[in-house]
Amino acid sequence: MSVIDAAAWVCVRERRVLVVRAAGSDAFYLPGGKPEPGESDAGAAAREVSEEVGISVDPAGLRHLITIDAPAHNRPPGTRVRLVCFTSDEPGEPKAANEIAEIGWFTSADAGRCAPAIRMVLDELVGADLID
Repeated sequence: MSVIDAAAWVCVRERRVLVVRAAGSDAFYLPGGKPEPGESDAGAAAREVSEEVGISVDPAGLRHLITIDAPAHNRPPGTRVRLVCFTSDEPGEPKAANEIAEIGWFTSADAGRCAPAIRMVLDELVGADLID
């Protein structure tokens, strides 16, 4: 079994969570991605947020929210993702950039449009009464 390590930013506003869809993908994810060699999870999340939605996030200001272990979307069977999720209160309006084709603000009603790990994050956010 292989494991993909990734880090993501959870941005909740008005009881909805920010999600992104990369060009060519059929599923929505949280802004984020894989750490580069020597990069911390928080550093990876901050870098990816800047690259994908144009919001500057200070890695030192990120707060760990949850770590999810789930089947990896669009990967060979048995591949899992370990997704370290951070949150912070950052100003700015996210805009799709680079490989991102679309952004959205989702509630639990949109879970079917998300990758498995993101569905698990949505469940956690509903349980914490942060999103509908």
